[in-house]
Amino acid sequence: MKKLVLAAALSAAASTAFAGNLSEPVVEAPVIVEEASSSSSGILLPLLLLVVVAAAVAND
Repeated sequence: MKKLVLAAALSAAASTAFAGNLSEPVVEAPVIVEEASSSSSGILLPLLLLVVVAAAVAND
């Protein structure tokens, strides 16, 4: 009886070890992120905000 339980436990453990298949893994192409065309693109929004605040102060 002990041998039967041991055989069942070993076969259950061995079946999970070979659960995969032998097909080739799917490799996706790398994602390439291009930078902005100019270095001043990050300064446009703060400058616009500064102009709006200056216009609001000038109207007071």
